[in-house]
Amino acid sequence: MPQHTARLPYHQLSSKAFMGLVSLSETIKKGPLGTRLAELVFLRVSQINGCAYCMDMHWNYLIKDGMEPRHLNAVAGWREAPFFSDRERAALRWAEIITATPHSDASDEEFAQLQAAFTEAEISELSFAIAAINAWNLVNAGMRTPIPETPAV
Repeated sequence: MPQHTARLPYHQLSSKAFMGLVSLSETIKKGPLGTRLAELVFLRVSQINGCAYCMDMHWNYLIKDGMEPRHLNAVAGWREAPFFSDRERAALRWAEIITATPHSDASDEEFAQLQAAFTEAEISELSFAIAAINAWNLVNAGMRTPIPETPAV
């Protein structure tokens, strides 16, 4: 299948909304989750949503941040891989649950497991991180933003 051509320059046509989403994403990375965990969540949600542009960008960022390629290659199989901390596992699980809404159940039991790894403020930040990357995935996949020849990061 040939590479897609962008459908329209959404970042120019909706520059205020685009910059608002950029600002939200940057704020999340500077918050209590930290850049590395936020980027890991961004990568996993992008995998679930099939957004190649976002997968490429977040994978590349994590590689440049020093994450081992083997660790990153196992993100989609995090349940079986030994590379993930309890905190990362909790974040990845919550990301999957929230992203799969309404086909999943963000039950009280699931939320209690999340509370074991994160403070209330961190849970709130994590939920915004998941919402932000879902928005990016929807826009980039819908507008067919192509993967650049040179990584975006």
